[in-house]
Amino acid sequence: MRDFDDPSLWRISAFERLRRETGDSGYARLESTTVLPTTLVSDLRRRDNDAARGDVLEVLAACQRHREAALLYLAHQGLVWPLTVFPHEGVYHAPRELRPDPDSGLTAVKLLAIEPPGLRPPGHWMRERVGREAHYRPLAPLLWRFALDGPRERLLGELGGTAAYRALSDPRASGLDAPGALGSAIERLRRDSVPLREIARWPGLKVERAARLLNALYLVHALMVMRAHPAAKPEPTGDAPARGWLRR
Repeated sequence: MRDFDDPSLWRISAFERLRRETGDSGYARLESTTVLPTTLVSDLRRRDNDAARGDVLEVLAACQRHREAALLYLAHQGLVWPLTVFPHEGVYHAPRELRPDPDSGLTAVKLLAIEPPGLRPPGHWMRERVGREAHYRPLAPLLWRFALDGPRERLLGELGGTAAYRALSDPRASGLDAPGALGSAIERLRRDSVPLREIARWPGLKVERAARLLNALYLVHALMVMRAHPAAKPEPTGDAPARGWLRR
């Protein structure tokens, strides 16, 4: 059993072999938590939800919506990165910081599996399963980075359909980076309520980059989605990915 504060990482082949042979991930778990909350599992398995196909950003969004902690095993650079998110506390735990690949950045990150959290958030009264303080980091910058630079190129399922969007705040005030056209788009979204197709026509943006920005704003609680607004328009459509990961 591997400790969550161990900075060494599994190779993907070794991780998958262990799961095949033992049915275990190799990481210590909380004895009182053996299954994910029913509401979260239902969301992840919901029909036509990209989270059910292993979309990392959709899974992070589901955890945010339900404010439920979870352990995500991410495949990145040939290694397995255990990432425990604590939406209620606004932090995540990782024994090593997830760094972009020099060639692909974060676009090649894949979700291998999701489990109940194997440790507790900082400050919990049951201190024996709280990890090292240095391994807890603010969650918002991670969500922001995954939305802007990760694998997902389309709107999150929660945001799609006929809608207009408005920014509730400017995340740059909290230290989140939005250079160039992204910063200008946020300023315009603070003033106006507009659909995705209009945002995509703004200077320096196309549909993908505009969708990424809306996803990022949503994940840091800085986006208003309006379905009945006069400016609401259907989103541009695209094909969904097809891959599975959640055990039934």
